[in-house]
Amino acid sequence: MGLNFKKSYTFAVISTLYITLFSTGILSALLLIFAEFNWKICLLFAVSISIFAFFVLQYRVEHFIYRRVKKIYDDVSLLDSATLRSQAITTDMATLTKEVKKFATDKKLEIENLKVREEYRREFMGNVSHELKTPLFTVQGYLSTLLDGAMKDKDLRKKYLERAEKGVERLIYIVEDLDMISKLEMGDLNLEFSDFNLVELIQSVFDLLEMQADKKNIILMFDRKYNKPIKVHADQEKIQQVLTNLIMNSIKYGKENGTTEVTIEDLVKNKIIVRIRDNGEGIEKNHIPRLFERFFRVDKSGARSEGGSGLGLSIVKHIIEGHDEKIYVESEFGKGSEFSFTLEKKE
Repeated sequence: MGLNFKKSYTFAVISTLYITLFSTGILSALLLIFAEFNWKICLLFAVSISIFAFFVLQYRVEHFIYRRVKKIYDDVSLLDSATLRSQAITTDMATLTKEVKKFATDKKLEIENLKVREEYRREFMGNVSHELKTPLFTVQGYLSTLLDGAMKDKDLRKKYLERAEKGVERLIYIVEDLDMISKLEMGDLNLEFSDFNLVELIQSVFDLLEMQADKKNIILMFDRKYNKPIKVHADQEKIQQVLTNLIMNSIKYGKENGTTEVTIEDLVKNKIIVRIRDNGEGIEKNHIPRLFERFFRVDKSGARSEGGSGLGLSIVKHIIEGHDEKIYVESEFGKGSEFSFTLEKKE
């Protein structure tokens, strides 16, 4: 595709003006010294010299600058500057400088983004390998022990097979979450909207997680008694997963004899906000921006000992954003955390 050429006449016009004034001044002086001054001759000379100078200068400057500027455009085109390459070539230096600076700034930002993505990719691959490697080695260890002779011991055989089964279950859990997060990130989230009672759904999640909470003597509770149902319009199954992940996290990182409290508040006319608050260990401020990244853990050793795939918060974020809603987090290290999200209220 040929290049477009955007002309600039500023240089030629100004230069022509200087040449015309100077030449006409010299002619007028010569006429005054050696002959009789004639303004018609001076005017004709000024017009003639200005026309001649303008076209000569414009032609020469265009070709001189064009060749060099075209080389600049061609050079930056090698860097895949689709935006800059598609623009008309200009001989105006101020415009060219502005365009090249913008191009350089955009490329710098692009390189920085690529560096961040590459770092994220390396971290992600490392996390995936670690999450899969731990249960795989566990299963392999128990099976190898059984094959090496422990199979003959009935009690030991049962115990090792049960532990190997738990390792396989953890692998399945991680793979299922990886599959879900991949679909969510590709936009393949099929939401089935319906109207349901949010209070009942939260209570069912409390009942589901009651045993886990009892292990740390954590009380699962509402901030007050909700006598009337609160209807929302959303995907009930997906919102149940959101609530399960968030409440499970509050139990996992909560302190012994602590509480997990859920609050439902009116936000605006057709919106409510659900708050899940605990009085656990809290999160340091520098970790909060990364909480919803895949496999990111604040306390890597402690969190892994508690189980989980490390994808829970990332899945929560994608589900809430898939509903065109918002999720927020507030935390004070040592005092507890609060996760909250909005939902559409059904009157």
